[in-house]
Amino acid sequence: MKIPKFLLFLLLTITSLLSSDTKLKLPDILNPDKQKDHQTIESTKFIRSGPTIQIAILLDSSNSMDGLITQTKSQIWKIINELALANKDQKDVTLQVGLFEYGKSSLPSSKGYLQMLSPLTNDLDFLSEKLFGLKTNGGDEYAGWVIQDAVKRLQWSHHKDDLKLIIIAGNESFSQGAVSFATAIKKASKAKVIVNTIFCGNYDSGINLQWQKGAQLGGGVYMNIDQNKKVLTMPTPYDKKILALGSQLNKTYISYGHQGHQKKMRQATQDKNAQSISAPAAVERSFAKASKQYKNQSWDLTSAYEEKESVLEELPQSAMPKELKNKSKKEVKLYLDNQLKKRKSIQKDLAKLKAKRSSFISKNQPKKQKDIGTVLVENLKKIAHDNGFIFKK
Repeated sequence: MKIPKFLLFLLLTITSLLSSDTKLKLPDILNPDKQKDHQTIESTKFIRSGPTIQIAILLDSSNSMDGLITQTKSQIWKIINELALANKDQKDVTLQVGLFEYGKSSLPSSKGYLQMLSPLTNDLDFLSEKLFGLKTNGGDEYAGWVIQDAVKRLQWSHHKDDLKLIIIAGNESFSQGAVSFATAIKKASKAKVIVNTIFCGNYDSGINLQWQKGAQLGGGVYMNIDQNKKVLTMPTPYDKKILALGSQLNKTYISYGHQGHQKKMRQATQDKNAQSISAPAAVERSFAKASKQYKNQSWDLTSAYEEKESVLEELPQSAMPKELKNKSKKEVKLYLDNQLKKRKSIQKDLAKLKAKRSSFISKNQPKKQKDIGTVLVENLKKIAHDNGFIFKK
């Protein structure tokens, strides 16, 4: 059989490339291997850029935990915003959050009825997507097993100045399953990870079911909440303007590269998810989007350009946003400078409204609540402070 000339030429070319020392190199933004979403990878590699707080949230997703999941959805942006105010040695903190679920009968029993939904990440939209996709189902709750998995599988910092936390919440016996919680927590302590427990129910019941003992062994705090109590939210005169500014902020995001469009759509979807819980939850998300913790350089050209102007030199036309294709470098730079100017103006306005809203709530809030957000923020701030972090007001 005679091989066609064009096919023979193609085979010879490929063979030549594979046998030579020359390596074909694609830009990161076009390289599928470097553009995998967190959904397809075990965990992202930790690269330290300064003081870091890492938090793994382990949620019981068995049948009785709908209230816990709802409270967490309602309060996640509040938790992030409060902890994002931390700094150490006069440097702003980098916040990473991971998410596990455990106790769902539809998950394999051989793997402890648990799964990692998100690695430790600062991709906050991805984290929100996974949290809002969480559904409950009956099962066995193996606290020791999920703690062990979180310690083993997540990319924890090894730097002595960083703070590493596990928050596990549930309402069954802490001692269930083949993995002893004492053994799992011992491994956490060896990795300098502090284990904190939240019992969903009566304080004394949690003690009897060994949730307090888990926190004591882990060097953390034992907490309890009423997971079925609805989170009371206080509307303020500033909410409507804050939400409008949060929507305007989205317009300064210019998607580019392999996954840009998908991630911009995710941003809009997570706005809707927050709004579906409550206006205050959506307000807290608007504040989070205006913070330094909301990092999107991998898909937003405005953010990438702010971090490194030379990205324009490195970006091929094929990866350029459609509105900037075939524009001169000068035109692109002018466009992005304008987007940055708009963004910073919106961020400044949101910061002012945040201060006014906080003052209004502190004067009018009738009493302190005991939901997961309030309890976590209060205790995690204390732990962070004890580890050398301070919080800006």
